[in-house]
Amino acid sequence: MWGAAKHDRAAAVHRPLHGTMLWIVPRSDDRAQSSVIVALDHCILDADDLALIQASVAASLLIAAEQVIVCLSHTHAAGLMSRTRSGLPGGDMIGPYLDGLVRQLGELALSLRERLMDATIVYGHGQCDLAAERDYWDADQGRFVCGFNPTGVADDQLVVGKVSDESGTCLATIVNYACHPTTLAWDNQAISPDYVGAMRAIVQSHTNAPCLFLQGASGDLGPREGFVGDTEVADRNGRKLGFAALATLETLPQPGVSFDYAGAVVSGTQIGTWKYNTASEDCLRRSEAWKLDTVIAELPYRHDLPSIEETREQLIHWNACEDAAADKGDDEQRAFCRAMAEQMDRQIWRQASLPQGKCFPLNIQMLRCGTARWLFVPGEHYQVLQTTLRKRFPNEVWIVGTICNGWQPGYVPPACKYGYGIYQEQIAIVAAGSAEIVIESVSRSVTS
Repeated sequence: MWGAAKHDRAAAVHRPLHGTMLWIVPRSDDRAQSSVIVALDHCILDADDLALIQASVAASLLIAAEQVIVCLSHTHAAGLMSRTRSGLPGGDMIGPYLDGLVRQLGELALSLRERLMDATIVYGHGQCDLAAERDYWDADQGRFVCGFNPTGVADDQLVVGKVSDESGTCLATIVNYACHPTTLAWDNQAISPDYVGAMRAIVQSHTNAPCLFLQGASGDLGPREGFVGDTEVADRNGRKLGFAALATLETLPQPGVSFDYAGAVVSGTQIGTWKYNTASEDCLRRSEAWKLDTVIAELPYRHDLPSIEETREQLIHWNACEDAAADKGDDEQRAFCRAMAEQMDRQIWRQASLPQGKCFPLNIQMLRCGTARWLFVPGEHYQVLQTTLRKRFPNEVWIVGTICNGWQPGYVPPACKYGYGIYQEQIAIVAAGSAEIVIESVSRSVTS
């Protein structure tokens, strides 16, 4: 997954990669309005393979493929599982693995048909400072690099959901947090879910229930301590988020209650008291609200995108430079050329799958589930997406999932980040202003 890596194949497994599936059906039992969330410990999957997963899950549940939402945790330690890389060392294993994954998820979906039950989701907000802003000015190089910025502002909000049955027993938990899983980088040789693995293990051991992780808008967010080869650092980062999630879960009330002001009590002063009451009928009706929306946001392509032919010429150039450096025994130059060739190879892969036309049609899915709004959006978005929506709609719980049903169009930085040579802007294929189009598109859907 890393251009700077000097190895091609994984040598170990740190923690197994997990797939977690949640089928949410409205109280009316209208399964044509249901949504299936498939959360996978992967970084990026090709559109064709995502479509195979959706079709397999949909066939098992007798629903439409459009109702299946595949959300990737974006761990960079899972490898780049693209069939286009089959000719690379170890690449012959990618196709059979992906075929097996499709079968496994179809079987998992089939088991859900007998496991539907009435449930309530109670949401809570917590904080965790694992994530840090990652656009850092390197004064020596006179340019921005992608790494921990100690002066940057980072969204630390954590959203958790507790899914309970009628007796209050926990059936599942949902953890939504924004932080690039890039603890492990080029020195790591183990397959790993990165920090998500340890987080999930801690939450599941405490609740005895599955934990579904959704990656938030983390285009400009990464762990404070990252880009290392030590898996213990990834586990430490995961424990930090896991304990924060458990702390938030501990504060959640039982389903079907509201926390209300109960009046003043005269003590040394006037004490304002609050207590839990059975929720009103109106409150319970609101908690059953259900609406599925699809919004297409047209994001204009950049005018300065290089053509595929130009990128291929660059790939040939850097491959030749790598060979020349190898002949000279210049390991440092060879590593640099290898990294540049990898960048060109990925750029070709990105460009080859772009829709034709002047704009990228971003397919945004929104689920109104009670008092919460679930937002599923392809691509990598900056934290401003979730922070702006929370400010505009403060009475709503927002669960923002990114890299859902596709990685394209890649990074969608806000307009203010263009023109500074920041990595995310350099490889973005959409023009400045696209992030703002996404925010306005979602906002208009909420208010319409």
